[in-house]
Amino acid sequence: MERCCLDCNTPLKGRADKKFCDDQCRSNYNNRLKADDCSFMKQVNQVLKKNRDLLKTQNADGTVKLHQNDLAKKGFDFNYHTHTLITANGGTYFFCYEYGYLILENNELLLVKRQ
Repeated sequence: MERCCLDCNTPLKGRADKKFCDDQCRSNYNNRLKADDCSFMKQVNQVLKKNRDLLKTQNADGTVKLHQNDLAKKGFDFNYHTHTLITANGGTYFFCYEYGYLILENNELLLVKRQ
């Protein structure tokens, strides 16, 4: 029975337990396996990074008010955030890492940066 490389199917020569013909094939095979497992996580991380970058650029002064639609037009996805902070008076801040927002009246947002 002839053994073949798990990546490129080239016949293998050498040790009986050899699985790959070289380091490149081993790396390609393992990267392909990992890519399938992590694709959803990569998508979520991309959305979170985009949200954080938008909050950071809009909140250059430290604390800014703006309308929710202004952020949505730029591609902000309000379904994704890293954590929330509930204040003593019942307000909920939504954060993307250190940048966050509080939903005010009339769909206005108060942008903040957590120190």
